[in-house]
Amino acid sequence: MTMDMDSYRALVLEKQDEEVIAQVKMLGLNDLPEGDLLIKVAYSSVNYKDALACKAGGNIVRSYPFVPGIDLAGVVVSCDSGLYREGDEVLVTGYGLGVSHYGGYSEYARVPSEWAVKLPDGLSLKDAMALGTAGFTAALSLFELERDGLSPDKGPLLVTGASGGVGSMAIAIASKLGYEVTASSGKSDMSGYLLGLGAKRVVSRDEIVSQTSAPLGKQLWAGAVDCVGGKTLATIIASLNYGGAVAASGMTGGIDLATSVYPFILRGVRLIGIDSVYAQMEKRLRVWELLAGRYMLDKLDVMSEIIELEEVAAYTKRMLAGDSRKRMVVKL
Repeated sequence: MTMDMDSYRALVLEKQDEEVIAQVKMLGLNDLPEGDLLIKVAYSSVNYKDALACKAGGNIVRSYPFVPGIDLAGVVVSCDSGLYREGDEVLVTGYGLGVSHYGGYSEYARVPSEWAVKLPDGLSLKDAMALGTAGFTAALSLFELERDGLSPDKGPLLVTGASGGVGSMAIAIASKLGYEVTASSGKSDMSGYLLGLGAKRVVSRDEIVSQTSAPLGKQLWAGAVDCVGGKTLATIIASLNYGGAVAASGMTGGIDLATSVYPFILRGVRLIGIDSVYAQMEKRLRVWELLAGRYMLDKLDVMSEIIELEEVAAYTKRMLAGDSRKRMVVKL
């Protein structure tokens, strides 16, 4: 169906009693929030935060009605700031998109122009959303680890939460860069998929957590990308090689971190926090350039599928139930 700017589709969340109802509705430009950049959205993607946004008690959305979607990629319609020109291809991730500001599950979006990144050469709008926040977070993790001194010759790299979006992207990127990757996942049926992404070995989540409960354990990893947090992160810190580092971006395993100063002062390990939401624009641009160049993946078609806007709500329920395997790219 061909839409115009005065009438377009969007996935709208509304709260009825204690339930959140997600429906595709027709909106107009007057429904869009403030911003100096108007974008015709081509693609978005489905992230765990989006699934929480579509759930009552998900603690993502604060007011209704609301349009979720923390990622978008599309073509500039107009830009009042002059930062972009009509026809420019851009992507937006992070900031308040899909959380406090209407997001990417809409055929049009209006955002502050300083949130947008011009699509790097060599990357399509579709591939940008196959990567999305998950790919950006994984790439940012590896960027920070390498900036800290990690390289493939230093030793093996551990990726936890490997079957999730960030974890699977981290495996694919790190293996492309030449790292010997061990993938840790709570989903035993994902081993073949993770090995196909480039992991050399797949271990269970329990195997990682059971390695040590002591402040210092056997030195196993030169570095780690941790998407889990909690006890898993504490175990990683105790198991890093001398001078190793872990990039932490997740908390599905809990927000508490029970560790000691020993790994930091006796082995010189580093804990690097990864924030993909408010990453500085200079760093954001650099990481997207890497994703279009040195980090570029040839496995994106294997790692992602395309769904329609009308399928998003149902898929978020599958994701919350743990029944998700690939990145879902939403075609607008």
